[in-house]
Amino acid sequence: MEMTEMLKKKLFINGKWQEAENFTTLKSPYSGKVLAEIPSATLEDVDLAIESAHQARKTMAALPSHKRAAILEQLASLLESRKQEAAEIIAKEAAKPIKTAMGEVSRTIATYKFAAEEAKRIHGETLTMDATADGEGRIGYTVREPIGVLGAITPFNFPMNLVAHKVGPAIAAGNTIVLKPASQTPLSSIFLAELLSETDLPAGAFNLVTGSGSVIGDKLVTDSRVKSISFTGSPAVGIGIRNKAGLKKVSLELGSNAAVIVDKGINIDKIIQRCVSAAFAFQGQVCISLQRAYVHEDVYDEFVKKFTAATNALKLGDSLDPSVDISALISPGDVERSLDWIGEAKQHGAVVAAGGKSEGNILHPTVLLEVDSKLKVSCQEVFAPIVLINKVSSVEEAIDLVNDSDFGLQAGIYTDNINLALSAAEKLEVGGVIINDIPTYRVDNMPYGGVKNSGTGREGLKYAIEEMTEMKLVVINRN
Repeated sequence: MEMTEMLKKKLFINGKWQEAENFTTLKSPYSGKVLAEIPSATLEDVDLAIESAHQARKTMAALPSHKRAAILEQLASLLESRKQEAAEIIAKEAAKPIKTAMGEVSRTIATYKFAAEEAKRIHGETLTMDATADGEGRIGYTVREPIGVLGAITPFNFPMNLVAHKVGPAIAAGNTIVLKPASQTPLSSIFLAELLSETDLPAGAFNLVTGSGSVIGDKLVTDSRVKSISFTGSPAVGIGIRNKAGLKKVSLELGSNAAVIVDKGINIDKIIQRCVSAAFAFQGQVCISLQRAYVHEDVYDEFVKKFTAATNALKLGDSLDPSVDISALISPGDVERSLDWIGEAKQHGAVVAAGGKSEGNILHPTVLLEVDSKLKVSCQEVFAPIVLINKVSSVEEAIDLVNDSDFGLQAGIYTDNINLALSAAEKLEVGGVIINDIPTYRVDNMPYGGVKNSGTGREGLKYAIEEMTEMKLVVINRN
């Protein structure tokens, strides 16, 4: 058999692997080597996947919660047994450094375990019906029911864990799924389909279609059988989805230009490695990657000196090398765009304290100083290993700068002043305020989502299940 035949992948529809007619070649962002031939689903394939999910919805809805939980536990156990293989898949297709990829796999296992727990905790509430005279003699309560078919559209940057944040709660809630992964990172989802095929999940409950977003995404968003869309990606695409979705439930996680505030009196040595990691983990291709740092003038020089030194110590290279910190960006186009944005900043007076250049598809981690707030590296989502560090005279000034953004996902603040911390928590216009830590902090059971152009809805298993279910009211007349 020729190598190309061995590398050819299939669609997963109605519990079966399905051949495709057309394929696209998937290459490593780091080496350029061919990784696989990925199926390009047709409209007919997508229709079949949706119909399979539609037909399976009643079976899934009737599945007891303990059985849904058991399926998710099976999945977590299977993934645990193949952790190294899973991490290598991520490292190859996304160029995520292998040690970071291992962390993603561990988080993914935890996410499915959280989903299993939450499957057994879906409940409504009782109502005080006799709070009004018309409610006397009546009992009222609510229940949460599966919404039906979920269309899940996922990005490249966390190809296993962000998929888990859609698939896990969907299964826990008793829904069925049609998953469309990012074009650069479909191997992680194909691997997931392999694992799910070994569980007791009913046929048709999970379907995987790969290929063009314009073909698959548009069909998922507009098809009446799909009752909910969960999307993580760019604001432009997310807004387009919302405009097309009609009355579907839509959950959108659309990124940010996350910021941290560093107050005076902070021990810089204790936070510097944490901040460097926040800025440059997975080459800055993280929705809550630290992109903007606003540092009090009393500690600014020390922060810049130590941050720059730690940045220059990061190792660049092959994502499969366990010692590597920084590897390739997801595409050559992203390298070119990033260099253009750095160039624009320099033209407008910004100082390049570190990086600012590339080798192949690797962009050196870049530190910019004295950056105007209207420049792209400040006001847009950079999604690259670029961070700006600007001086402020007070926390209040920094809060205003953080809020001067079209985005609002998460923000962090380091301060020893509890009043300032609580004031920041109140005034920062974001979905999550992280006190005495980086904005990049996330554990998988917490509510996660933003305001403004960062999207609508919340992830985090309990909160995602609320997005993926419908509330039903039941009133009993005892009169």
